[in-house]
Amino acid sequence: MEKIIKSAKKNIEKVKKLYGNSSDLTTRIIKLGKINVGIIFMESSSAALTVSEHIIKSINMIENDKKIFESVFDNLKNRIFNSQVITINDFEKFPYFLSAGFTIIITDDSDEAIVMETRLPLDRGVTESSSEPILRGPKDSFTESHAKNLGLIRKRIKDKNLWFDEVKIGRRTQTRVNIAYINDIADKKEVNYIKKTLKNIDIDGILDSGNLREYLINEKSAFPQVQSTERPDLVCQSLLNGKIAIIVENSPFVLLVPAVFIDFTHTPEDYYQKPLNISLTRILKFISLLITLFTPAIYIAITTFDQVVVPNELLISLAVQRESVPFPTSLEIILLMTIFEILRESDIRMPSNMGTAMSIVGALVLGSAAVDAGIVSPIAVIVVAFTSICSLIFTDIDFMNGIRFWRFIFIIFASFLGLIGLVVAVMIFIIKLASLENFGVSYLSPFSPFNISAQKDALVRFSTPNIFKRPSYIKIKNYFKQGGSHEK
Repeated sequence: MEKIIKSAKKNIEKVKKLYGNSSDLTTRIIKLGKINVGIIFMESSSAALTVSEHIIKSINMIENDKKIFESVFDNLKNRIFNSQVITINDFEKFPYFLSAGFTIIITDDSDEAIVMETRLPLDRGVTESSSEPILRGPKDSFTESHAKNLGLIRKRIKDKNLWFDEVKIGRRTQTRVNIAYINDIADKKEVNYIKKTLKNIDIDGILDSGNLREYLINEKSAFPQVQSTERPDLVCQSLLNGKIAIIVENSPFVLLVPAVFIDFTHTPEDYYQKPLNISLTRILKFISLLITLFTPAIYIAITTFDQVVVPNELLISLAVQRESVPFPTSLEIILLMTIFEILRESDIRMPSNMGTAMSIVGALVLGSAAVDAGIVSPIAVIVVAFTSICSLIFTDIDFMNGIRFWRFIFIIFASFLGLIGLVVAVMIFIIKLASLENFGVSYLSPFSPFNISAQKDALVRFSTPNIFKRPSYIKIKNYFKQGGSHEK
């Protein structure tokens, strides 16, 4: 702790030296009788108009009051127009408040400073989510404004038990991180563990919520073990189910823990539409997952090693198509899958108006030219295209990357051992996922271990009036969300 000097001029000089006379540092000294009043703010993070209207104008209005000279500091603190007034006595806190958009007022007659919020709106307004398409439901999404993000949650859950615990992370960034949970639902041990983990992070700074994932969970799988979303309705649904949300300043993405495999196949819209339609959609997603994971590997296995399982007519057709192709089937599929993944990454990274054109050129022109040139067979193009289309049903980028990783693993095993190799790879895949655990919750819950009550909202969805309990595989205090008892 470094004490504040009882001199407005010396404090201002000290701040200027601290920031190397930075061009966005603005200072001013106003005389009230024999007392100097110093005003310090950052032009880049504070609204100059707000400083003029609420602070300088207020000082000028009370300048003629003789009582002001009895204690300038106390009178300023009580009479300046602002909703949020803080007093500090530590000079080392100056950099944090200045960078956060606060204005600091210092006087010659006090070793304390008045800190007033004058933030400059540097974030975008509340808009529709760009990474998670919204078909039905609320259109708002999180932004880079920390206060707005907390407000988007608070306006949906108007409960005194909705608690936000704040920690600051980063020696240089001092990023605010809030742990959100419903106190009478969430498991307090998990909340304390997350809070302790975050407090123990010693790093220069974090710039996005994604920086915290590796600290929260030691991810040992290509599939994500922490759910990330920019939709407030999904966060609120998760909080009501007993999960914990982590909101990071300057990030529009909120982390949800614990996350299980089935969470990445569900969407918030599932609870806004008819259960029968949603159940069919979820089954379709599950079928798409199987297709995108196994189709290329099965094609390689049955055309290279296990031709006996293919009808003769189809086998002859495949042989005719591959007659002019110089590459083995496995290399052909790997080549096409690699090209598609490159196109997908290009489409994601490029501006939207250019990405569509790139996809059309890549998918149609390049694929057609490759077939005409005899580099790949038509059936291989169909297999890869069908596989790729099925993968697009999932929107979470980390989940799609996990699918991509394991798809190539299955292709490699099938290339060396055929269907036997594929079966071995599938066993490794299931064992790997079943061995994962997040905050004491199995990653394959509620299927492994099998939980009967949770099947009402797993692969299929029952109507809301028939789902009385929260997911029992999550450690929570109160399992009843409607009817029944309110105790565990």
